[in-house]
Amino acid sequence: MYDTGIYLLYRMVDRKKSNDPDFFLEEHQRILKKIGERIKALRKAKGHKSSEKFAFQHDLDRAQFGKYERGQVDMQISSLVKTLIALDVDIQEFFSEGFRDKKK
Repeated sequence: MYDTGIYLLYRMVDRKKSNDPDFFLEEHQRILKKIGERIKALRKAKGHKSSEKFAFQHDLDRAQFGKYERGQVDMQISSLVKTLIALDVDIQEFFSEGFRDKKK
């Protein structure tokens, strides 16, 4: 069975370009950025203006949460699940927007 993160990464990459040694690093960074953008958009859509206040209210590490939103660090699946629970969003809804196009 695939690790969920590895499976998601595998499904999102364009395997035609996978011979480029820098490709997976670039794709990894692109996906982290998209995850962060999606978290930030959902947080704001739910009426939470401040990421720091949101993290504090939901017992999330405030500094780490900001890094997640900026796509600067890897996010463990458990942290993603905790964040999605705080946002009241299921994983299917979270990945339903913005994860199919390869241009951004």
